[in-house]
Amino acid sequence: MSKIARAYREAPKNVPSGVAPGHRVAEAGTGEVVVFLIGMRVNRWRKVRSWFPVFVAMPRMLAELAKNPDLGLLSARSYWSGRVLMTVQYWRSVEELGRFAKDPSLTHAPAWAAFNRRAASTGDIGIWHETYRVPADQVETLYGNMPTFGLGAALGAVERAGGRRNATHERMGSTRPEYVETP
Repeated sequence: MSKIARAYREAPKNVPSGVAPGHRVAEAGTGEVVVFLIGMRVNRWRKVRSWFPVFVAMPRMLAELAKNPDLGLLSARSYWSGRVLMTVQYWRSVEELGRFAKDPSLTHAPAWAAFNRRAASTGDIGIWHETYRVPADQVETLYGNMPTFGLGAALGAVERAGGRRNATHERMGSTRPEYVETP
């Protein structure tokens, strides 16, 4: 027997293939979590020669990182909204992220140099990134009826059986669902 939130009690027999029913939480571990957000904004759609090389560079970098897990990337997913393309990445360490970014034998450093030579001064495209180093005990996650996603995809996810919580969840005052026994 395990426990599942009452609202999700029927989910195991109803979710589509590939979806984990019920509540799950990411296994953040005890160290830190590195979240890296990187993106571009197309400022002038008609200036394809400025923004297209940047647009195609990210999939190349992600393919290189996927082929070489020793470089430190744990998981990545890209999103498009209006003029902005953003990729959320989870890394083992800030140091590994920095090594990847600066290594001239890998895809990022040459792409960055090409951007600086060709497009940075035009204003046709904007680029940005944000890096977050988060102590594992400050991470709070919850996935309800979701396929593997986000930090759970990067580090693994487990059932939130019987109300499993972490200190961050408690500090945030998150609601505690009513749990029922399941066979």
